[in-house]
Amino acid sequence: MADVNRGNRPLSPHLQVYRLPLAAITSIMTRITGHALVAGILLIVWWLTAAVSSPWAFACADWVVRSWLGFIILTGSMWALWYHLLAGIRHLFYDAGHGLEIEQAQKSSQALIAGSVVLAVLTLIVFFVF
Repeated sequence: MADVNRGNRPLSPHLQVYRLPLAAITSIMTRITGHALVAGILLIVWWLTAAVSSPWAFACADWVVRSWLGFIILTGSMWALWYHLLAGIRHLFYDAGHGLEIEQAQKSSQALIAGSVVLAVLTLIVFFVF
């Protein structure tokens, strides 16, 4: 016989109750940062293409790159690059069978987030100081 309450029950696991572990969030963020890197690449390719096209095209592209929007895109892409790189290194350890325990995955996820932020800040400091 058909279950008449089937439509009233929540799906399992539903996100109102279930909280994703940090390792799952960092895994999802790895995929997102991989796709987000395209924005920075497109901006840099446009800037380089405009540099060899004409002075007007370069002036336009250079204005966008040096604007606050360009700074946000390039800074976000730079952080995404560090994050994606560190996540790739962590994945190599996972492939070798290291760090698969829950506590180790939690610590490596925290290290991944902290490391990417620290490396991004250091990159900005080096860029603006030198």
